[in-house]
Amino acid sequence: MASCATHSSLMLAYAAASTRSQELTPTPSLFSFASPRPNNLSVPLLLLGGSRERRFAAIDRASNRYFQVVVSAVAAEADLDTEEDAEQTATAVLDPPKPKKGKAALVLKRDRTRSKRFLEIQKLRETKKEYDVTTAISLLKQTANTRFVESVEAHFRLNIDPKYNDQQLRATVSLPKGTGQTVIVAVLAQGEKVDEAKNAGADIVGSEDLIEQIKGGFMEFDKLIASPDMMVKVAGLGKILGPRGLMPNPKAGTVTANIPQAIEEFKKGKVEFRADKTGIVHIPFGKVNFTEDDLLINFLAAVKSVETNKPKGAKGVYWKSAHICSSMGPSIKLNIREMIDFKPPAAN
Repeated sequence: MASCATHSSLMLAYAAASTRSQELTPTPSLFSFASPRPNNLSVPLLLLGGSRERRFAAIDRASNRYFQVVVSAVAAEADLDTEEDAEQTATAVLDPPKPKKGKAALVLKRDRTRSKRFLEIQKLRETKKEYDVTTAISLLKQTANTRFVESVEAHFRLNIDPKYNDQQLRATVSLPKGTGQTVIVAVLAQGEKVDEAKNAGADIVGSEDLIEQIKGGFMEFDKLIASPDMMVKVAGLGKILGPRGLMPNPKAGTVTANIPQAIEEFKKGKVEFRADKTGIVHIPFGKVNFTEDDLLINFLAAVKSVETNKPKGAKGVYWKSAHICSSMGPSIKLNIREMIDFKPPAAN
């Protein structure tokens, strides 16, 4: 009985090993070229002689050799896949990218959103070249080719930090040749000042009634001038007028007792300017239909005003860069030293 039990257990062990070997048999691939299964695994376990321990030891050795063959085949196939992936990557790298066409081929990203008109006119000037004032104004007029009359602007980057009180810049400049625009002037006054404002040519004159209209959304004016005695009532309009740059201010010349003079100056071309939070001043100084001499006179007046009103806290080099441009044209860089020292030719 013991012998029969031993033979039965050996038969069951052989059947289990055979079934496991069939499950682990790989599909036709790289395993097809692997080393063949050792012949001793196909020998019936019943033919193994010796004690029970020796027979089980033989089974373990045969199983270990078989699994080593399987692991080696898997590793070889993985190496082959890695080599194929590397070849595909190398092929992809060697393939040249498709050349870009149209605006996508432009070097500067900002030029890819420009119009064809702008891309053509910016070829008239060299990007990094510093021009003298007269040449720059002449070139500016050539770049203005839109269907409407463009404004002409000056942009000065100054060595100031407006977050400090002693480095803030806010002033006005009276352009000798005007701005080329029709300025609508509104006046807040009371008593005799109302008649003075009307006689001086103010477009809109009022007192508390005008304040109520402004609170209701009325903004049909370019400049708002107030007499000093009206500032108590005007203070409540700060949130409305402040963001639009229309709040009366003594530094801007819009709070004054001499209302007729203020109206005359703004009608003739007085312009208010201030440095933004980055220390740049933007000043319009005419229209492109002005003559070059008139634009030059207005521009020099703007430069002189910025220089004269230099903040007390400004240290070191005051002027960092200067550019001029039309409303829809490219900027033209100026030579700062030549601009500051420029003297207009004497009139004959």
